[in-house]
Amino acid sequence: MNTSNGSQTLDLSKSETLTCEDCDNRLFIQSFVIKRLSAIVSPTGEEAIIPVQVYSCGNCGKVPKIFAKDLE
Repeated sequence: MNTSNGSQTLDLSKSETLTCEDCDNRLFIQSFVIKRLSAIVSPTGEEAIIPVQVYSCGNCGKVPKIFAKDLE
């Protein structure tokens, strides 16, 4: 599968397909991790609820480490 990116053509057959670390599924769905930001560290001085988009396995629901590493 070739994909055009402006003046570049990318050959996706030479790229790695990510799989779930638990069940080897190759399909992922968009999910959200909800973070709560304390009023003490919030720039507004008020508590904030922040949705962070990630991808989770479409079979078992696990968020791969590559996507979750910045969320902890």
